Amino acid sequence: MKLEAFLKPRSIAVIGASRDPEKAGHKIFRNLLESGYGGGLYPVNPKATELLGRKCYRSVMDVQGEVDLAVIAVPAKIVPAVAEECGEKGVKGLVVISAGFSETGREGTKLERRLVSICRDYGMRLQGPNCLGIISTRSRMNASFASANPQPGKIAFISQSGALGSVILNWANQNDVGFTSFISLGNEADLTAADFIEALAEDEETRVIGLYIEGVKDGEYFVKIAEKVTKKKPIIALKAGTTDVGMRAVSSHTGSLAGSDTAFSAAFKKAGIIRVDTLEELFNLVLAFEDQPIPKGRNVLIITNGGGPGILAADACEKLDLELPLLEHNLIEELRSSLPPQASLHNPLDVLGDADENRYSIALDAGLKSRKIDALITIITPQAMTPVDKVAEVLVKARKRSSEKPILAVFMGLDEDSRSIQTLRENNIPNYHFPEHAASVLRAMYDYSLTLKFKPEEPPEISEVNDEFIKEVLVNARRQGRVNLTIDESMGIARAYGIPAPRYGIARSRREAGRIADAIGYPVAMKVVSPEILHKTDVGGVVLNVGKRRDVEMNYDRIVRRIRMSMPAAAISGVLIQQMAPPGKEVIVGAVRDPQFGPLIMFGLGGIYVNFLRDVSYRLCPTTRSEAERMIEETKAYTLLRGVRGEPPSDIESIVDVILRISQIMTRFREIVEMEINPLCVYEEGKGCLALDIRITISNK
Repeated sequence: MKLEAFLKPRSIAVIGASRDPEKAGHKIFRNLLESGYGGGLYPVNPKATELLGRKCYRSVMDVQGEVDLAVIAVPAKIVPAVAEECGEKGVKGLVVISAGFSETGREGTKLERRLVSICRDYGMRLQGPNCLGIISTRSRMNASFASANPQPGKIAFISQSGALGSVILNWANQNDVGFTSFISLGNEADLTAADFIEALAEDEETRVIGLYIEGVKDGEYFVKIAEKVTKKKPIIALKAGTTDVGMRAVSSHTGSLAGSDTAFSAAFKKAGIIRVDTLEELFNLVLAFEDQPIPKGRNVLIITNGGGPGILAADACEKLDLELPLLEHNLIEELRSSLPPQASLHNPLDVLGDADENRYSIALDAGLKSRKIDALITIITPQAMTPVDKVAEVLVKARKRSSEKPILAVFMGLDEDSRSIQTLRENNIPNYHFPEHAASVLRAMYDYSLTLKFKPEEPPEISEVNDEFIKEVLVNARRQGRVNLTIDESMGIARAYGIPAPRYGIARSRREAGRIADAIGYPVAMKVVSPEILHKTDVGGVVLNVGKRRDVEMNYDRIVRRIRMSMPAAAISGVLIQQMAPPGKEVIVGAVRDPQFGPLIMFGLGGIYVNFLRDVSYRLCPTTRSEAERMIEETKAYTLLRGVRGEPPSDIESIVDVILRISQIMTRFREIVEMEINPLCVYEEGKGCLALDIRITISNK
């Protein structure tokens, strides 16, 4: 999607261009003039003949020639009429600044729908309403009412908050940070963040996209677009609203551990988006990605004139799983002959507190020449004898000599307006106040290098499954008005997809329970079967390790009696008699359907403590094999599964297989809103796993 009418318009009409300097329409028109926009510029105000030296028009229809973009700043109630005129004029895009639409309630929502309908009738695209506007420095176009006019740069920024957008623009000007474009999304009635991300992917001037996001309207479309764009340029996202408000009426561990923020994290991982938690992190990253090369690996050289900061940097790198290798022997010998004998030639490379610019230059050259080093962090503490300004110039020269390795500066304790910091800014070398910040930036850059290297992988197509059986179970449950499947129905769905489970049968009398137990073999587990009871243990609906037929029959009566006393309204379909599984490692594999992004699959340490330990990871479905493997590796459970203190490793491949099968179930059957296997008992490598308990919830629509 090009969106040239928004990013490179040949002509702009400002409708509602007021003579009042305090009105948005006046500020937008003034910003366009002051930014030097060179295309056709037409203020529209039926009550004025001239504005800021330009002829005013009563209507957009009175403008001679074509109008690519109309920026509308009139009261909400007349916006639809203005949009109609724009459509008749042949305007290609609308930027509706006006508030008073869906953000205000029911009537505003109706007005917004009418506006969208008009735009679609005429083939116009709509940004907003209720937005700050749009800025394109390449087109010398500031079509916003922001107080700051940004300078050109290589960063594009998209914001769902106009107020935050104003703050970002002011910060950028104060810190000499430039933009290719700035886009305020407003209500996203038509054009969304995904649409502008797709357009910016084609902009050769844009090196990195910053994104402030609160929600998405079409999660699957957002992920699809972002996944393509991150192969071309990084997207750094700050997600606001991280409380778990997206999941309602959850009934499983999987659902209770998931939420809107969990879904966004999984979506960002799927798309290759780098997520940050604060505005400071976002700025730190976009500045690095703006002009620094992407590191080819995780090996970092730390150069410092102070031992303490060097140690802090080393600690931060180690915590982030970045490597600090020693330089090659020949380079160490070169350093030994050029640096004072007291200098530490390890990593961190300490050039000592009295280091001049020449020592830094020697150290930088060694790091740039080394085949072991992928990135450099250069730390300087302003001691009395330190020529800070000259060291900054040395970094600039080193950066110009190398186009393959990022060089990050940590000039500590200096004023932002000092000459050395200005030198770094002017030459696009990011400076960080503390070593930890530089380390976390390099970690993010390394992670992005993996995104670029990652070859697209299709989710596996699992054959020899019985979709017809699952359809029949779901139709039957919905016909009966049930949202909870019984354990035998859930076990049947697992069996239909080749998920291994112990042998079982459903008993509807004490004698039938005994016969089934005899056929399965002892010991057995006994579980009540009822669509109203999900957590069977809580109500006395489970008995384990029953070793004799007489005990099976006796426990059948006990289970039925307990349920009738504790839950008299619950319908009891029978008691499941299940082969007792041998002990193994207990994990959980579950899935829950997110309203924005679709099904999320979860893996973690299982059993009764999953809610308390919260050792879980999530991915979006459909899940690829490598995604399933990384899910497992992200958890502490992975350490146990690999084997500890002489234990043999567990069959991790069998867990991957179950994850992929559940992913396919959730992808194919949209009626299923939650599915959980807990516990999934995993055995030694090569011996597989068994699903001991399964819960499935379906939608009632």
